[in-house]
Amino acid sequence: MSALRAGLIGAGAMGRNHARVLGQLEDVDFVGISDPALEAGLFGAEVVPDVESLIALGIDYAVVACPTSLHEEVGIALASAGVHALIEKPLASTVDGASALAKAFADAGLVGGVGHIERYNPALQALRTRLEEGELGQIHQVITRRQGPFPHRIADVGVVKDLATHDIDLTAWVTGESYLDISARTVTRSGRPHEDMVAAIGTLSGDIIVNHLVNWLSPMKERCTVITGEKGAYIADTLTADLTLHRNGQFALDWDALSAFRGVAEGDVTRFAIPKREPLLVEHEQFRDAVLGRDADIVTLDQGCRTVQVAQAMIDSADGGGQRVDLA
Repeated sequence: MSALRAGLIGAGAMGRNHARVLGQLEDVDFVGISDPALEAGLFGAEVVPDVESLIALGIDYAVVACPTSLHEEVGIALASAGVHALIEKPLASTVDGASALAKAFADAGLVGGVGHIERYNPALQALRTRLEEGELGQIHQVITRRQGPFPHRIADVGVVKDLATHDIDLTAWVTGESYLDISARTVTRSGRPHEDMVAAIGTLSGDIIVNHLVNWLSPMKERCTVITGEKGAYIADTLTADLTLHRNGQFALDWDALSAFRGVAEGDVTRFAIPKREPLLVEHEQFRDAVLGRDADIVTLDQGCRTVQVAQAMIDSADGGGQRVDLA
């Protein structure tokens, strides 16, 4: 079997990480990069001036890591040329753009995927498996916190579509449930036209409450997902890929002041030892396998489109003073 010929569009901070992985991926030849600002190739790949020139190299698939505002235009060009594509998150800057991309690749019978890398984080992979096995029982609540300093490379979208889309996708994927409604508040403190902080609360199917706190205004970096259920709570730290379970207490309380509270008590705490592979490498392996027709677990364009819809609903809610937006 001959190796797949792969290309990359965009060699910024994330694009260079994609280039590194493409350069070492089995069954893949990394043949070209389209980026007008790049002067020399990376990992043996040729630099070309535009997407058309990259397509002309005879690529089988491309990784789209250019600015979000260009995803629709670039993705449609690839679909029209019969090229499969892994498109960085968010799928597009607008709901209409995301829908157009999903339709274009479906109509062409091509594999399209979205780079929601958190799905491949070892902590979240392990968490999803444990939830599917019923270890937490009924899920009551999902809380995510994602904050850190402002990334100067992001200029075309705000924190909702750049960072919060991670949490939207991982929440729906980990729980296996869908968003029914969302309400949000945003602020802009950095002087840019887009929001840089959001607080959102919503409901998932399965009667699950969700809460997302996301910002670009914190000097500390945090990536935390807390899922509380009838048997305890899981905490996934995707910065360190650690997964911890806080179990409900199993013993009766003899302390009157505490036993008067009819909730749960503190129980055992377990931090799981889990295999830790680089999420970006796993993401690329899965997409490669999908293109080759093998069994693979990718984020589909339809799923990416739904994430953009929820993100837009957050923005619409904030623009409307925090009103609830129905997503059912």
